[in-house]
Amino acid sequence: MAGGIWRSFQKSKTLRYGVPMLLLIIGGSFGLREFAQIRYDAQKLHRKIDPALEEKLKKSKVSLESEYEKIKDASLDDWKNIRGPRPWEDSKSLQDKQQ
Repeated sequence: MAGGIWRSFQKSKTLRYGVPMLLLIIGGSFGLREFAQIRYDAQKLHRKIDPALEEKLKKSKVSLESEYEKIKDASLDDWKNIRGPRPWEDSKSLQDKQQ
């Protein structure tokens, strides 16, 4: 009986190659999920914020309206485009020439 099952296992390509491949794919999926979860748990531990800094962030609430009020009166029409130095140019001489 056991010999017949073994012979059918050796003759059938589906059982010989397909089943181990499916087990490898499914098992790899579960293993990858567990390793990824360990990674994300470790990142959560490293992201802990200092309590004093957290209080400061909670206290200074920044809203879109408050930022709009800050830049509402800024003049956006009188600006000058200043080119930065290229790698082969001396930045000090270029700044002196632009001023």
